[in-house]
Amino acid sequence: MPCDPSLEMRGPQHQTMWTANEIAQLCYEHYGIRLPKQGKPEPNREWTLLAAVVKIQSPVVQACNTPDKPVQVTKEVVSMGTGTKCIGQSKMRKSGDILNDSHAEVIARRSFQRYLLHQLQLAATLKEDSIFVPGTQRGLWKLKSDLFFVFFSSHTPCGDASIIPMLEFEDQPCCPVSRDWANNPSVEASSNLEAPENKKKCEDLDSPVTKKMRLELGTPAREVANGAADHQSFGKQESGRIPPDVSSSNLTVEGLASVTRIALGGAKVVDVHRTGAKCVPGEAGDSGQPGAAYHQVGLLRVKPGRGDRTRSMSCSDKVARWNVLGCQGALLTHFLEEPIYLTAVVIGKCPYSQEAMQRALIERCQNVSALPKGFGVQELKIQQSDLLFEHSRCAVQAKRADSSGRLVPCGAAISWSAVPEQPLDVTANGFPQGTTKKGIGSLQARSRISKVELFRSFQKLLSSIAEDRWPDSLRVQKLVTYQEYKEAASAYQEAWSTLRKQAFASWIRNSPDYHQFK
Repeated sequence: MPCDPSLEMRGPQHQTMWTANEIAQLCYEHYGIRLPKQGKPEPNREWTLLAAVVKIQSPVVQACNTPDKPVQVTKEVVSMGTGTKCIGQSKMRKSGDILNDSHAEVIARRSFQRYLLHQLQLAATLKEDSIFVPGTQRGLWKLKSDLFFVFFSSHTPCGDASIIPMLEFEDQPCCPVSRDWANNPSVEASSNLEAPENKKKCEDLDSPVTKKMRLELGTPAREVANGAADHQSFGKQESGRIPPDVSSSNLTVEGLASVTRIALGGAKVVDVHRTGAKCVPGEAGDSGQPGAAYHQVGLLRVKPGRGDRTRSMSCSDKVARWNVLGCQGALLTHFLEEPIYLTAVVIGKCPYSQEAMQRALIERCQNVSALPKGFGVQELKIQQSDLLFEHSRCAVQAKRADSSGRLVPCGAAISWSAVPEQPLDVTANGFPQGTTKKGIGSLQARSRISKVELFRSFQKLLSSIAEDRWPDSLRVQKLVTYQEYKEAASAYQEAWSTLRKQAFASWIRNSPDYHQFK
């Protein structure tokens, strides 16, 4: 039987092409070597989050002809982002020249869009080899069949995926959420700490406290965590179904009220890791009750701001949206025969629940139907690495055990794209680092991944193509503004409308006034 490359590359085989630790290690090395010191956390005082998109490529011929041999795989970081901040709604601008959301996952995705634009430019001008090949319709391109993309994040996405059950006496790589925070959830809100600053030191597996707990319980170091391996983990984890008796999808106000229930491994669910993301208006709110009943799960959430509320949806919500609509966004859909989906998500070492990840990224949308051709809810593979990011909050906190002063999130965000010209972009408060109030509005005060700059790259791509080779969606009417170009991507807009109606009705949308720039 002939080998179908699409089946070879997108079926079960990619489970053997890479491991979660390989992806994490590649991203950590790229962070250390390719990203500048500028924009990274100040040693022993600051921490940050890291995210990236990794391109996986394997020669189709080898995969087909020599199935028994190890597959030669090329893994390459094509975009990377760091960051922990968002701007408040009062700082938003109608000129498209500010980054509203600078969380690492969003920076990495916007950097990925910049990479895709460059690759489309290469394909359209036939200058160099590109990841795209001609599609079946005029002006459209599709991804080569031997390529797919893996998303990496050093921490679980903020929002629903970070509402994780805590088991009594489990080994925590970071300190549990302090009880004080239950009464004061606004602490450090703007940085989206999943657990706020805790005065206790992180406990090592061999620390006296942990040893004492193990002696009292009479259990080895990992028994409690491993007993609930399919439920929650701080080590390597793969997709798997969760026994219903400890399912965190039941962790609502009602379901978590009985915190004395015994979970797998004989440990009680005593609390949940908190997310700083707030429920959007129109959704049922959190109970705010102490302990495990604090949060309601499965809800849309908005990232918090320091005093000034943001209009940025949580990273859990955004990744779930990408898993239905693709990572390319509306503009790039004009040039693509099908959306660009992520094949897998890998999370670094941190508090983690496989059930929460599945629920937040996939299950909330799994019943969405009647999507336009090419769009669909993807079977996203979710894994965890057991490698810790060196500048994560937990790693920095462990290193500075005896240091005085407060540990704070890094205010800068770094964007890196695999493009030849000016791949790096370091921002703070949504503008290139060092931008003065007087400079705002100038060309120099635009991030290369801001809406207006990505739109400019899109226009440059369009101008490099003869009009008779434009895709049909761009030939129907004369388009001028960013909003008009986005709306003209009719299949994407139909898919987005269907997703909102069936799963994300309360999604916060910005006024079209913010998209009228040219």
